[in-house]
Amino acid sequence: GAAVTAVDRSPARLARLRENLTRLKLSATTVEADVSAWQPSQPAKFVLLDAPCTATGTLRRHPDIAYLKNRDDIAGAAAAQQRLLASAAALVAPGGTLIYAVCSLQPEEGPAQIAALLDSGAPFERRPIEAAEVGGMAELIGDRGDLMTLPCHMADLGGMDGFYAARLVRLS
Repeated sequence: GAAVTAVDRSPARLARLRENLTRLKLSATTVEADVSAWQPSQPAKFVLLDAPCTATGTLRRHPDIAYLKNRDDIAGAAAAQQRLLASAAALVAPGGTLIYAVCSLQPEEGPAQIAALLDSGAPFERRPIEAAEVGGMAELIGDRGDLMTLPCHMADLGGMDGFYAARLVRLS
């Protein structure tokens, strides 16, 4: 029931998104733009930044990542994430929620991004994710309330990808 606007600079990813929306009988407004330069008509109550990353959390399914990615790739991804996170934060209305997510297990791409944003004085605070919100799986929640899945989780079902997400609420 939400009015969704999806922003991506990649025409190919937007085309795939539109195909998936059609297949699922869902709708969203799609915008081809770099979110760091895009401005909506008004701030949003909810912003999800699914940031581009090194995808090290998908190593279970894509073992070649261990050979294809290096420290420079992590540093480059982290720099882009910092820029995009600051831009996404500026789109959130007071009292609104910002979700930051990556399929990387590198600290520089997950927890360090949230720490840097909060340390910068941005008007946000963490809103911890609770086990009840993730099927009661308390082992997926870190001590700061962020979500961190690991390939060993749900091993009896074949495991899962590594993933990091944090929920922040804008104070003012």
